[in-house]
Amino acid sequence: MAEYDVNQAAVARARDLIDKHQYVLDSDWGEVQPDAARENAYLERHSWAEYGAWHLGLTRGATDETKGRYAFVVGDLRRVHRSALIACVYRAGEWRHKEVELAAHGLLQHLDRTSG
Repeated sequence: MAEYDVNQAAVARARDLIDKHQYVLDSDWGEVQPDAARENAYLERHSWAEYGAWHLGLTRGATDETKGRYAFVVGDLRRVHRSALIACVYRAGEWRHKEVELAAHGLLQHLDRTSG
């Protein structure tokens, strides 16, 4: 099973977007989460660092500047989605990636306080 480190750049980016009210509170994550084509299009216009800032998890041992390096996406590559944070909490908790789970939970709590 893969192991992950928390991507602090992604935590900071998500927190900043939340503070700027760049979020979606009600969405069907299965419908709006970026697919491979959308990710590829994003990477044509953005750096790997910008792409990585959408992912709470950094896969240990994965090669930098590959999609396999990044996990637990928190938004649609434009805005943070509450449903994405919930999915991250659930998936990280299910597979016992405690640090990622706690990071996602903290962001979810921050979003809920901010959106009040």
